[in-house]
Amino acid sequence: MKTMPRNSRPLLSQTHNNMTLWVGHLKQDPYDHLAGQTFACTSDGKLNNIQVYSSAVTKAGELELSIHEFDHHAQTWGPSLAESRLNVAKDDELHWLSFNLDAVELIKGREYAFRLSTENGLFGIGEAVSNAHHPFLFGQAWSSHAAESPGSFYKYFSLAFKVELCA
Repeated sequence: MKTMPRNSRPLLSQTHNNMTLWVGHLKQDPYDHLAGQTFACTSDGKLNNIQVYSSAVTKAGELELSIHEFDHHAQTWGPSLAESRLNVAKDDELHWLSFNLDAVELIKGREYAFRLSTENGLFGIGEAVSNAHHPFLFGQAWSSHAAESPGSFYKYFSLAFKVELCA
């Protein structure tokens, strides 16, 4: 299990988990699955950590997270600002996975997104679904079959995640 750095403070967290979004390659599916989350930055600061909840580890492997600026209106990803990789084992299931990042300056009022991918594992990432009358206001879950694909955004879904800024 990965732990949170001591000198971090939460910027945003969504810890509810009542569904699973898959990252990796399912046996009977010809596509790789990627997952992500958009979020509005509510404070200036240096991002040093993003955590996601691992609801399942079907096949251990390396999980990669990349953080991007995000254009909400055009629903487009900017270039990667930072990346982090974790070797995820079966015993990491049902734990928070912490992706430590080189400090990235986030600016209040801008939108960002992180993307999860793997070339050799299969992971379930905890996700929450909201009801039709209450979409998530801070961002949207994202899923795709290819990094180059625009994918799909879901305002009634959110990954279980925590965004940490340096203290």
